[in-house]
Amino acid sequence: MKTGHVELARAQQERWQRAYVHHPQLHGSEPSAAAQWAAEVFGAAGIDDVLELGAGHGRDAFFLARQGFSVHATDFSESALDQLRLEAQREGLDDRVTAALHDVRDPLPPADATVNAVFANLLLNMAFSRAELRSLVSEIYRVLCPGGLFVYAVWSADDPCAGHWQELEEGLAVHDGFVGRFFDQPLIQELADRWRLDDETPYDEGPRPLRMWRVTLAKPEPQT
Repeated sequence: MKTGHVELARAQQERWQRAYVHHPQLHGSEPSAAAQWAAEVFGAAGIDDVLELGAGHGRDAFFLARQGFSVHATDFSESALDQLRLEAQREGLDDRVTAALHDVRDPLPPADATVNAVFANLLLNMAFSRAELRSLVSEIYRVLCPGGLFVYAVWSADDPCAGHWQELEEGLAVHDGFVGRFFDQPLIQELADRWRLDDETPYDEGPRPLRMWRVTLAKPEPQT
């Protein structure tokens, strides 16, 4: 990791590792609303391969694979990826879903302009400084082909639970040992610099429900 908050990042990685070990299939098996949206957007664009960042144990990766996409899933929890790989074999999806351990604070492995689509559900909410967030989005921009799409979903600052988290520095907050960030529209706009912002839609998800944002960014084609 070349940016700040190294101790916080390591502590959070260990916490997520323990969570996946003690609670297999932590997020359930149903796909997120963001993954269902992404499948429509990617399919309409004629995309058939997806890089998923922060894939966890794979509920969205498997959904995308069942929709016909090839998915390369990454996460910084080895226990989550172990569950993902085992389930991919059980489901017969290991030809469509591959997985690799990766911390997105480090540069993304793909070469420049070699990826058609990137998907991330709730990843950007995690314990990143604003500089780390900007660096991550810049890396996604780098690896995407011109015209490539980045779909992500994040917790909204309008969600009532945001008021129950203890505030930390730089807009981060902590609850039950987990550190995260709630997104407002100005932050979405800030991270969309250089991109074409195709969609920024608030929505509700889950039984409680959670107030969310879904965002679709496109890497502009070169001017001719």
